[in-house]
Amino acid sequence: MRLRTAVVAAASALTLLVAVPGSASAATGEFEYSYVGLDGQPRQERFSDPEDYTCVVIPEAADPNSSEPAFSPRNRTDAHARVFTGADCTGDHFDLRPFTGYGSARLKLRSVVFLP
Repeated sequence: MRLRTAVVAAASALTLLVAVPGSASAATGEFEYSYVGLDGQPRQERFSDPEDYTCVVIPEAADPNSSEPAFSPRNRTDAHARVFTGADCTGDHFDLRPFTGYGSARLKLRSVVFLP
């Protein structure tokens, strides 16, 4: 009888564990920024649902030897966005609050990390 109770309890615990979703590991929403295209014209780009705690290098601004930094970031995610002046989340940084954080054209960036 005790064995049957133990098996039922273990099966119930396993079912509960499988049914409960894991914690989210990505910010929800979009991050927008502007950059200067190869033709010298300003362009806008965005990406959605970035991973938390993962450095995202802005591809159009990654190489300081061949590109201008990106600018005018808009954080429309549910996480804080920390933008960096250097690639690989190095250099000076500035935090943008969730949902409404933004920076002017004077705020230059080459990478960003999202902090829940």
